[in-house]
Amino acid sequence: MHTFAKSSYPERIAELIDDRRECALDAGTPNQEFAQTLESLDLHEAFAPDPITDLPMARACHSGLWLLHQFLDRSHEISQRIDTPTGSFWHGIMHRLEGDYSNAKYWFRRVGEHPVFKSLAAAAQATCSEQFPNKIVWDPYDYIDRCEAAIHGPNHDVPVLRRIGRIEWELLFDFSCQQAVGAQDQ
Repeated sequence: MHTFAKSSYPERIAELIDDRRECALDAGTPNQEFAQTLESLDLHEAFAPDPITDLPMARACHSGLWLLHQFLDRSHEISQRIDTPTGSFWHGIMHRLEGDYSNAKYWFRRVGEHPVFKSLAAAAQATCSEQFPNKIVWDPYDYIDRCEAAIHGPNHDVPVLRRIGRIEWELLFDFSCQQAVGAQDQ
């Protein structure tokens, strides 16, 4: 079972995780309450007391925080400069949210087989089995197609797609943060 606790992150990062915010399937509305704090965030200070050992992964966390609060342009500026599978993952999510589905698929092809995929597939399957009548097996391309279909018409999968989107964010964010401080094997 997937669990996520913002209390497991350093205080400066935990303050930026709005766990009440539902995952959007589109560009959504930027959460202006967090704009100034995100803009002035010093990554080294945010991860303290742990030292950052992988700066691109710390930047991936920053990209993820911008994305959580629906600042797609700021997330994009950061993720497109992270030339790793994780940077491509954040980049792909951003393009999916903005509605550029073919570009999202391009970036997911660049991701390859990411370490988060297996956990995400298991969490998506468990979420569907426990809470929703429609079984969705997570795959990045199928998920993009399902999100596009949900945006373009009535769709009874929206609640499960939003929940899976949130789980995707949480797992990728956790992976990025752990990598940033060297707490997980590459």
